[in-house]
Amino acid sequence: MVNHQFTLRKAIQEDADKIWEILQFGIEQRRKDGSDQWQNGYPNPETVANDIENGYGFVLVKDEKVAAYCALIENNEPAYDKIDGKWLSDGDFMVVHRVAVAKDFSGKGVAAILFQHIENHTVAQNIFSIKVDTNFDNTVMLRILEKLSYTNCGKVQLASGERFAFEKILSF
Repeated sequence: MVNHQFTLRKAIQEDADKIWEILQFGIEQRRKDGSDQWQNGYPNPETVANDIENGYGFVLVKDEKVAAYCALIENNEPAYDKIDGKWLSDGDFMVVHRVAVAKDFSGKGVAAILFQHIENHTVAQNIFSIKVDTNFDNTVMLRILEKLSYTNCGKVQLASGERFAFEKILSF
């Protein structure tokens, strides 16, 4: 069930500074958790600008405050073409990248709420598969994906290294 106190919308240029602040908090959290994910200069302000320009950037908003950020990309993640394992489906899919929660909303279940909204948005696009990857040592994201019934399908190789690859088939 989607939490209706929050809304998911496309990010606009005016959101860029807040998005970068959220991503910087995520970068620092990964570092504090001992993860090497996001520790090499990615993501960065240029990533945010490209996401917004390409229509990939989305923000989760509550009471006009940006609570979380993600990039949603339809059918386009070249690294997913070659998987050490097997995807659950071969049709259209939504890719989820750059998930991060604002400091003020951290530890309050907002990432799970974000994924609920992502799932509803995906179905509204008539797409019934979500694919996402994360670092082996990103325990927070691994727990969220497990809790939300995403299936570990194997490993994919991104520019920044090998990642666990997950998929969830949606039915509404």
